[in-house]
Amino acid sequence: MSSENTSATDLEVAGPDEEAVSRFVERFASEMTEAGMQRMASRVFAALLASPNASMTSVELAEQLRISPAAVSGAVRYLTQANMVSRQRDPGTRRDRYVLHNELWYETFTRRDQVLSRWEKVLRDGAQMLGPFTPAGARAAETAEFFEFLQKELLQLLERWKEHRGTPQDRS
Repeated sequence: MSSENTSATDLEVAGPDEEAVSRFVERFASEMTEAGMQRMASRVFAALLASPNASMTSVELAEQLRISPAAVSGAVRYLTQANMVSRQRDPGTRRDRYVLHNELWYETFTRRDQVLSRWEKVLRDGAQMLGPFTPAGARAAETAEFFEFLQKELLQLLERWKEHRGTPQDRS
């Protein structure tokens, strides 16, 4: 069957072909790498995102991405520290499974709010220490003001997102 004749229902049952998944994974990973994420972490994250259950073992990731288990381990360590992935044990085995968090982006940006708050405090303290009327003090104060603004906007944006998403029943 040609891809022109493939319906949405066919894709839902069979899923996309491996080559299409691989193209998506590499394309999205490339975009995340361009934005500053480590290359292997980007690839592992994109593979988990594209997987049917948002969950894969180290062996599955290594096979799909054609990378070493050590590369998977380093990428997972990075993603775990960034709170983007968690490690779970397959029941009855010693095998780890790596899983994307639910509402990943919402949680990630909620944690960013906490980071912005800490940065703002340090910058305000720094502006005082550097001298409020010095060029360095003024830059620190302006940066603190920007982070304060960004934090307020982010909180409002996250609230609007929750309203937009509604409850799971609203989405079905």
